[in-house]
Amino acid sequence: MRIFVLAATVAVAFLFSATLEAKEKDPDETYRQLNLFGEVFERVRASYVDEVKDPELIEAAINGMLISLDPHSGYLNPKNFEDMQVRTRGEFGGLGIEVTMENGFVKVVSPIDDTPAYRAGLETGDYITHLDGKPVLGLTLQEAVEHMRGDIGTEITLTIRREGSELFEVAITRAKITIKSVRSRLEGDIGYIRISSFNEQTDGALEKAIKKFRKEKGQNLKGVVLDLRNNPGGLLDQAIAVSDAFLEKGEIVSTRGRSLEDAQRFNANDGDLVTGLPLVVLINGGSASASEIVAGALQDHHRAIVLGTRSFGKGSVQTIIPLGKHGAMRLTTARYYTPSGRSIQAKGIDPDILVEPARVEKLTDIKRPREEDLRGALQNEDGKSKKARLDKKGKEKAEMKDYQLLRALDLIRGVSLYSDRLQQPPS
Repeated sequence: MRIFVLAATVAVAFLFSATLEAKEKDPDETYRQLNLFGEVFERVRASYVDEVKDPELIEAAINGMLISLDPHSGYLNPKNFEDMQVRTRGEFGGLGIEVTMENGFVKVVSPIDDTPAYRAGLETGDYITHLDGKPVLGLTLQEAVEHMRGDIGTEITLTIRREGSELFEVAITRAKITIKSVRSRLEGDIGYIRISSFNEQTDGALEKAIKKFRKEKGQNLKGVVLDLRNNPGGLLDQAIAVSDAFLEKGEIVSTRGRSLEDAQRFNANDGDLVTGLPLVVLINGGSASASEIVAGALQDHHRAIVLGTRSFGKGSVQTIIPLGKHGAMRLTTARYYTPSGRSIQAKGIDPDILVEPARVEKLTDIKRPREEDLRGALQNEDGKSKKARLDKKGKEKAEMKDYQLLRALDLIRGVSLYSDRLQQPPS
């Protein structure tokens, strides 16, 4: 028993010895604290009411140490480490939801597009209070996430607390989650690109979408809307690549840790894929981490107009440190800073134009006679009915349900129209 406790103590000491030796002025006090850990460990395994396996105690102790630092540090056992590696490749099993821990409850950062959680109507800011009727209070974030995972086709019931409403339950069937990180379409003469997460497929899919816009519209392409709403983030290198796609030069993001040696700067390469066309970035409270890096970089370089609501505010860097066959630890090692030196942490990105989500409804207009309705009215010289054109435009706007996107499209059309008129001689 003594040998095992000593081994456990040495294992914990090994993980943090470099930090302790550099920081701790009294090494003897450190060893006294480690001896305390060994004593508690021995008492628990010997006297707890139920027998607990030694590996479970060690894992819980390590995880407890890490999650006490901040909401994003933690221990990944071998299975969870493997799951994390699969997720970054864009395919995994579960509910399709990004979460964090706040005030003892699981908080929804954002549901991922076209997943069971998304279809069930979960929203950014929802709190999950119970899992299959069992309270979340007392669980670690990792324990709650593991409970939400399960075999494909099985069901779990989440109890949700949402601002402005009473507690309600949502039954969700687990499924295989395949993330298509980039979706795109043309909205008339404007390209719309939705990035739902930053995984290994993102930069390549973005480039393909822009090439498709160019092929279909050519010089008639007026601009691009980059939708990062409810995008929880992902790989740093992909956020840098997406930012680089729209920048000719300059810093994209910098990271700063405890020492100057940990500072890094990432810069853009030559080449804007849309050659300076108007760009609008959509964000909201579910836009986190990598999404905020992209929005902040394009905003600071005045390359895009950021529209929507304030982003989530996760401006920290997590480093995955493998621990051999024992999985890995996720440790917060630095903070992100935008090119102008702003810290994203707990502040987020404020949009240039604040647009709250709203529902667009077409109001019933009073039928009034127009010039073209009058008997004997002169026809327009171009032979086309202006009324028909206006009715068509009004119908298109009425069909738009996404108010924030509608505002973004109108903004690009306005900027493009103004730029074109500046280049034209007066008539």
